[in-house]
Amino acid sequence: MKAGRWQSRIVARDGTREGRRSMTVEDDGGIRIARVEVTVYRAPVETPVVNAFGTMTDRPAVIVKVIDRDGAQGFGEAWSNFPTCGAEHRARLIETFLGPLLLEQAFRSPAHAYRHLSGRAHRLALQAAEPGPLAQAIAGLDIALSDLAARRAGRPLWAWLPPEAPARAADDGSGTRAFMPAYASGINPGGAVEQAVGAWDAGFRAFKLKIGFGSERDLANLAALREMLGMEVPIAVDANQAWDLDEAVRMSEALAEHAPHWLEEPLAVDRPDEEWLRLTPASPVPLAGGENLRGRAAFDHAIRLGALRVLQPDVAKWGGLSGCIGVARAALAAGRRYCPHYLGGGIGLLASAHLLAAVGGDGMLEVDSNPNPLREGLAAPFPTLQDGRFVLGDAPGLGVEPDPEVERFAVLRLAV
Repeated sequence: MKAGRWQSRIVARDGTREGRRSMTVEDDGGIRIARVEVTVYRAPVETPVVNAFGTMTDRPAVIVKVIDRDGAQGFGEAWSNFPTCGAEHRARLIETFLGPLLLEQAFRSPAHAYRHLSGRAHRLALQAAEPGPLAQAIAGLDIALSDLAARRAGRPLWAWLPPEAPARAADDGSGTRAFMPAYASGINPGGAVEQAVGAWDAGFRAFKLKIGFGSERDLANLAALREMLGMEVPIAVDANQAWDLDEAVRMSEALAEHAPHWLEEPLAVDRPDEEWLRLTPASPVPLAGGENLRGRAAFDHAIRLGALRVLQPDVAKWGGLSGCIGVARAALAAGRRYCPHYLGGGIGLLASAHLLAAVGGDGMLEVDSNPNPLREGLAAPFPTLQDGRFVLGDAPGLGVEPDPEVERFAVLRLAV
């Protein structure tokens, strides 16, 4: 099952390397939202998703739908994995606070609405000590507004987002497609080899293993994956903030024998700069992180610090598309890799894929390899995976919407 590296094509519709001008929502008079709907889904799973700080015994999703005064609609997703009661809380934040703000006025663009919501939520976030949940709810609304705007413009979201680099796309004879190298994420410490075999058979050609469960178990799992896949296949490892500095140094050196593609979140995100700067030269493995950073200033600081070679903002956790596109561009401009983090339902996954396609670079798309009916069910028709690449079509916006069949998992419906 050994395989070599793959290449992605980076060309525009006409085969050149020139970027494409993107229509903005300002071109047709702005956005006026008439209704906001938010639905919480919970899908039971047989095999829990395990990481170093917790276990998911079901798969939640908070899906936002915005409808403008002409009846056009867009879909978004807000991060809601932890704590276990978090999905309903994010939905209530949208119903009671953020949704009414969105109905107050017209907006020139999704970015304009994002700035308005973020500004209005700032003092509440301080008062309630809840900047994270509010940022996640705003991110879901921003994704929905961007989807709506791209649908109105009649363009796929990856082509509608203003590019500063050519989209990773090509015309395959049946329309323009964007091809995103993808990796199978969420490989659990129990049954890692079996899960990776299933992901390989599904078409993945890169992988990420969960670690942080003790050095013996971590190293044995990585060695087993290397034995099965060979040394050329990218295998990243994710510690989920499990270690202190001394253990991170020891483990990075021990892991290096098996050539991890990157080492993700070896330290807690709030550890002092000096710890990250001590770990960086000591680690033979490139460091990655960003899913738990919040705010453009935090990402700019991380880029300047230089410890992270791979930047991983999560569009459903902070920033949506309006915030994360600037982070992605800044990361690429600084010579870092942009590989969006994602672990949730299908709408957020598609938003991550479209943003990666729009900004270019050599990053990979994170696709959870654990069973989750809310991944395919919330994003129909679900894109195909071809030889390790996630294929986006040229349908307007995200090009997907929830399948009616997934409604059996809905546990809460709210509207503004």
